[in-house]
Amino acid sequence: MTLTASRITRTIIFSIFLTALGTGCISANPRTRPAQRPPFSPLLEDVQKRTFDFFWETTNPANGLVPDRYPTPSFSSVAAVGFGLTVYPIGAERGYITREQAAERVLTTLRFFANAPAGPQMTGTTGHKGFLYHFLDMKTGERFENVELSTIDTTLFFAGALFCQSYFDRDNPVEAEIRQVAEELYRRADWNWAIVRPPLVGMGWRPDEGFIPHDWEGLNEAMILYILALASPTHPIPAEAWEGWTSTYQWLNFQGYEYVNFAPHFGHQYSHVWIDFRGIKDEYMREHGIDYFENSRRATYAQRAYAIENPMGWQGYGENVWGLTACDGPIDEEFEVNGQMRRFFTYTARGAAANEIRDDGTIAPTAAAASIAFAPEIVIPAIEAMHRRYGSKLYSTYGFLDAFNPTFKFQVKTQHGTVDPELGWINGDYLGIDQGPIVIMMENYRSGLVWETMKKNPHIIRGLRRAGFTGGWLEKAP
Repeated sequence: MTLTASRITRTIIFSIFLTALGTGCISANPRTRPAQRPPFSPLLEDVQKRTFDFFWETTNPANGLVPDRYPTPSFSSVAAVGFGLTVYPIGAERGYITREQAAERVLTTLRFFANAPAGPQMTGTTGHKGFLYHFLDMKTGERFENVELSTIDTTLFFAGALFCQSYFDRDNPVEAEIRQVAEELYRRADWNWAIVRPPLVGMGWRPDEGFIPHDWEGLNEAMILYILALASPTHPIPAEAWEGWTSTYQWLNFQGYEYVNFAPHFGHQYSHVWIDFRGIKDEYMREHGIDYFENSRRATYAQRAYAIENPMGWQGYGENVWGLTACDGPIDEEFEVNGQMRRFFTYTARGAAANEIRDDGTIAPTAAAASIAFAPEIVIPAIEAMHRRYGSKLYSTYGFLDAFNPTFKFQVKTQHGTVDPELGWINGDYLGIDQGPIVIMMENYRSGLVWETMKKNPHIIRGLRRAGFTGGWLEKAP
């Protein structure tokens, strides 16, 4: 399967997954929060700035479209655009760019999507029914090849737009238009149209094939999808959709930790990029005695414990090198490793959980780095170790390259990246959907900027309340 084909069908791949430590004063128990926050070091400053630069420098300034990957020429990822919209205000707050520059880039992006052609045609459109195609041509913004209209990728775009709606709150024409256009785009989405098998929301649609035969079920990145669908001022889905979705969760014990399992780690990160789930609970979490933040914290510790155990014997795994998620890989072939034939993959949703293991020895730095807000006491040592161990081969212009595989030292041509005889395979690309959570979750750890801003957004508040969330900051929300 070609890279393009495998990436286009990744939504289907994801559905398969649904069936001091450094200082001596930090608690290693994920069921308790650290008493002391590890400092934000110069290395972390550098990681955040370089990763921000990926969005600022590789985006098409004429339309705001963010490449799916770089430097390999690619289409734009709608989800990466949503991450980009969230990243620009962070750059303004950190002094990387001015507030005016951030507002200009955001408004260019939102205007493009507001004016882009839409409809049920096979070609020549950006979306339909208020939803956007998964991948778009970087220049024209039109549907790339035969990709699906994606409900989740559109959701991540909306999340970025709504963050900008709340962040840009000044009384001037540019920021007023940002608020207005973000609202217009969100209101267009016909969420009920996307419900094919009630009460669950479908994954997507193609003009020639109709709806994808898969729905969003089981804990994953779609938590924010259901929240925004419930909150819609124009086409809200029924309240029972949330209960229908949580009824498909799998509360399991993995590596000694009990939590709602989902194998690829991005499913424990994406919704938390925009929403602070600390202290707020829906009915499901009230019954289990934790919140979703703690669930992701346990999942993060379980990922690390899996790497320490390293049941498949991959090279490089350990207490400070860990993290399985959707990312690039070296090749789609089998090779003999320590007397056993092992299957390697290119792009796929790697992960480890009680209900699913997909592991070919490929580590993605974003799996650990974007978990910094959940468990800084184990994430920061991981960032430092990967930076120290792999150096400039892994850490370059825009921060950490997407993935690396210390086991894969076979001298063959790989799809992306190169094979170092000592370090193994190291990817040559950065991926937008893996870069975004690094910048944003680092900022949430540092200042809580995105979380605090989204607590003022009426759509987020309404969606959480319709899903049955109570407690914590939500009790005082407007």
